Amino acid sequence: MTAPTQPRRSDATRAAILRAARERFAADGYERATIRAIAADARIDPSMVMRYYGSKEGLFAAAAEFDLRLPDLAAVSPEQLGEVLVRHFLARWEGDETLVALLRAASTNPGAAERMRGIFADQLTAAVAAFGTDPALTARRAGLVASQILGLAFTRYVVRLPPMVDAEPEELVSWIAPTLQRYLTGLPQI
Repeated sequence: MTAPTQPRRSDATRAAILRAARERFAADGYERATIRAIAADARIDPSMVMRYYGSKEGLFAAAAEFDLRLPDLAAVSPEQLGEVLVRHFLARWEGDETLVALLRAASTNPGAAERMRGIFADQLTAAVAAFGTDPALTARRAGLVASQILGLAFTRYVVRLPPMVDAEPEELVSWIAPTLQRYLTGLPQI
């Protein structure tokens, strides 16, 4: 009979770091949370945080648990899908600084980029599949929607391009909703 395996010390350290990071990011936000404070909360040396996660961005990507809280698209009138999604994402981006922090981190950190890909691929693809699109096109439609939504978020909240920052949400809805609508319900012109 073999002895039960004990969790490796590194696994316990990683778990403690992630627990402390989630609490600190939630309490202080991405910008104010520091590696030193997270390490102190986890009762470890800050160098251990850097050893396991490489950077604050890498730690944030690993610690971040995001639910896009997408609406049930099966319950939305097919003619309103684009509008509903643009409104939803504008509300999410404007109401949750952690999504903007993850987008910033994803532009420079491979771990954060992988996290962002996973969030959008899993959650958005499932939402698009729910309204009854051709399964062969579901991933492509979700990818095109993500390209617009992430582009909007990047220019409005990260780069802060003045025409995008200055635009009222209703104006953005009027510009972007028809494009999302076409991505969601149109047929490709091949």
